[in-house]
Amino acid sequence: MTARRNPGTDIALIAAFAALIAVCALLPAIKVGGPVPITLQTFAVLLSGAVLGMRRGFFATLLYLAAGAAGLPIFSGGAAGLAVLVGPSAGYLIGFPLAAALCGFIVERLPRRSLASVPSIFAAGFFSSIVFIHTFGVIGLVLRADMSWQAAFTFDATFYPGDIIKNIAMALVATAVHRAFPDLLGRQEAKDSTPVAQEGTLTA
Repeated sequence: MTARRNPGTDIALIAAFAALIAVCALLPAIKVGGPVPITLQTFAVLLSGAVLGMRRGFFATLLYLAAGAAGLPIFSGGAAGLAVLVGPSAGYLIGFPLAAALCGFIVERLPRRSLASVPSIFAAGFFSSIVFIHTFGVIGLVLRADMSWQAAFTFDATFYPGDIIKNIAMALVATAVHRAFPDLLGRQEAKDSTPVAQEGTLTA
C-alpha cells in the first residue's frame, strides 16, 4: 500500500534538493572548449528524481530553475536571470526537470535497497539524461549557439564520459539513501521485502 505523505516534509525535501542542485551548479566547472561547461548539476538533478520520485524530483528541479530565473545567482558560474534560460545552455536546463521526473518514474518501480539495485538505477539516470538533457541540449545549441546539427552533436558527445561517472555516483548515493530511508518514496517494495515478509505476518 502507498503511504501517506506529509506535505511539510515534501516541501522541505523539494527545497533541500533544489539547494543541492544550486550548490552543484556553483562548484567549479570544467571548460570543454564550447559554450556549455561540465558541471555537477546533472548528478544532483538525477539524484533528485531517484531519491524523491517523479513528482517531487520534478518540482525540486523546477524550483531551482525558477529561483535562478528570478535572479538568484545559482546557475553555473553564479549566473542568474531569464537570459540564462535563452542562452546556449537553455536546452540542457529545460531538460533538467523532465529528466528528473523520468528518472523518478522509473526508480519508483525498481528495487532500490541493495547494491544489486545500483546498475538499474544507473540505467534509469543515464537513459533519462539521454532522452531529455542531451536531446534538449543539442536543440538548444543549434537554436541559441548558432551551431550546425553535426557540430552540436559532436560537442554534446564530450559530456557522455562525465555523465557515466556522475550517474554511477548518483546510483550509489540513491541506493544508500533508500537503504537508510526505505519509506522515502511511500511505496511498498515487494521484491525488496520478500525475505522479510516470510519471517512474520504481513501488515498493510
